Amino acid sequence: MIDPPASFRRLRVVVLTALGLFAAAPVLVMLSSSLKPLQDVQGPFRWIPSTVTLRPYLDIWHTIPLGRYLLNSLIVAGGATVLSVLVAILAAYAVSRYRFRGRRMFTVTVLSTQMFPGILFLLPLFLIFVNVGNATGVALYGSRGGLILTYLTFSLPFSIWMLVGYFDSIPRDLDEAALVDGCGPLQALLRIIVPAAVPGIVAVAVYAFMTAWGEVLFASVLTNDETRTLAVGLRGYATLSDVYWNQVMAASLVVSVPVVAGFLLLQRYLVAGLTAGAVK
Repeated sequence: MIDPPASFRRLRVVVLTALGLFAAAPVLVMLSSSLKPLQDVQGPFRWIPSTVTLRPYLDIWHTIPLGRYLLNSLIVAGGATVLSVLVAILAAYAVSRYRFRGRRMFTVTVLSTQMFPGILFLLPLFLIFVNVGNATGVALYGSRGGLILTYLTFSLPFSIWMLVGYFDSIPRDLDEAALVDGCGPLQALLRIIVPAAVPGIVAVAVYAFMTAWGEVLFASVLTNDETRTLAVGLRGYATLSDVYWNQVMAASLVVSVPVVAGFLLLQRYLVAGLTAGAVK
């Protein structure tokens, strides 16, 4: 393999450094602002705070019920992720391994749902949840369960498509060997296919979790004060008289830590899963 010329390597270092600084600049601004008193944040911006304080990191839990919003987001995003992974595994296995009438139409229909903007479904879902609650007494509007079902419908189509591509990359000989050894189709899926498809499943889980974690539109309409999520609850730092920018920055950093840590831990599985799905 021929090494690139020295000029190209230097240019690559310069470009990557510039892109890295560009990506890190917003995080550094958030960190700097979160360590300042409110009056310093409202004045001219300075990268290095003249007065460093950790008070915003303590106040964020009292200005708004941040702990409750964090718990709601974890429950909703986690529930949507688990359901999306379970349903996507079963659906993708059926599409990948079986040939049935309407298989192609099913795949096209699943993918076609991604073409429509989310706001198109907001009013119909709101009316469905309200009418279901009035007719059956099952509270979907203003509940975590209703929001989980909503996010499930958003993440499931792409999750199925991604896993179909990954399952197609797994040799069918493994299924046949499992069937010969006495396993049924479900046992073959759980014992053979799922362990071999861990990178693809992790990619689906990360996608479903991120879809639910940062969604604002539906969370702002389908929740109440008790079930509000972080994406909506953070606006509580803006009052009629002031905006607590230092607390906004501190809260944004705090709630980003679990997501960033999880992403870094699962990064290699995520890259492998997305690559395999993209090839198909």
